[in-house]
Amino acid sequence: MMKRLLTTMLSAGLLAAPGLPLEAQPAIRPSATFLFAERGSEGLWMDVYAPASGTEGLGMPTLLYVFGGGFKTGNRDHESLIPFYKRLTDDGYRVVAIDYRLGLKDVTKMGIAQRDLLKKAIDMAVEDLFSATVFLLDNAEATGVDPAKIVLCGSSAGAITVLQADWERCNGGALSAVLPRDFAYAGVVSFSGAVYSDRGAVRYRQAAPAPTLLLHGMDDKIVPYKKISFFNLCFAGSHCLFPVLEKSGVPCAIYRFKGIGHEVAGSMMRNYPLMDRFIRANVVDKETFTEDAALTDSAIKPWELKSLDDIYSKSDQ
Repeated sequence: MMKRLLTTMLSAGLLAAPGLPLEAQPAIRPSATFLFAERGSEGLWMDVYAPASGTEGLGMPTLLYVFGGGFKTGNRDHESLIPFYKRLTDDGYRVVAIDYRLGLKDVTKMGIAQRDLLKKAIDMAVEDLFSATVFLLDNAEATGVDPAKIVLCGSSAGAITVLQADWERCNGGALSAVLPRDFAYAGVVSFSGAVYSDRGAVRYRQAAPAPTLLLHGMDDKIVPYKKISFFNLCFAGSHCLFPVLEKSGVPCAIYRFKGIGHEVAGSMMRNYPLMDRFIRANVVDKETFTEDAALTDSAIKPWELKSLDDIYSKSDQ
């Protein structure tokens, strides 16, 4: 039975304690690294972080993480991500952090005129994510991954990628043909993501989406909180995705951060308890619920990057 919870203007500080400073975090290293795909001369690698000793029997899922960076920059083992991986493994999660091709690496301008470039970059990232998924399914014993408990998680461009991947899977997109016919992700967690459709409004037509958690700043000027529409093109952010997910009947939740922009994309440690609670309820315990909460959190500090121009006009990004 699905339970509806509606909360307005909660202080996120009551729900999520900030993480330790980076220098205070204990070191964590991958238990294994695998080459999961080759694209021409480029090899794509994944790092697997095993659950901390003593937590292996908790039945926690694998979190497959896709980093952000505007499809222009970023890497799977950036030092800012290590505390997040450590926190997850300490709680019994297995973490898989993957490479993907950066399709906008050389782009210096982004707008409606560059929509084909954006679509191509998203497709490249989704293709690589699906390749990583297939590798995990084919090598479940070597990686320690339970194929029935793979939760996608991403921030910014990574959040777009994980939402897009599940949307492609649910709509029988060509890229998803590499997945087993009956495969479904156990969950999706998006920190400031959206779905790009060149087929009109976003719908899940052939299969039910995975339980999905959306976190998004209501003032986001980089990845739309609402949507951008242009003829058949629809770039649907969290505000527009949530009612579609809710209508589909799957467990879903949205946390809307008032007065905050794209900074939510980097708030994985700050909002870890929200994510952990959602996964434990809807993936581990199957206690399905839907939640729509508007939050304020003064501890999420503003970024220097405020717009697409800030990202793509800088040649050194």
